[in-house]
Amino acid sequence: MKEILVTIGAIIVALGVKMIYDARPIAKTYFSFGQENEAVIRTENNGVFINHIGRIFVVL
Repeated sequence: MKEILVTIGAIIVALGVKMIYDARPIAKTYFSFGQENEAVIRTENNGVFINHIGRIFVVL
């Protein structure tokens, strides 16, 4: 059971890291130019939050 939680946690952490490092291309794809900078900040913040959730699964 622990191996499954660690695997799920590692996948979630990888998703969070991807959101942090690729925030600008993600924002360009889904938002218009006027909202792009705010979208980048929100995407990075969501990536950090998702990263912390994944780390909780890995530590359990």
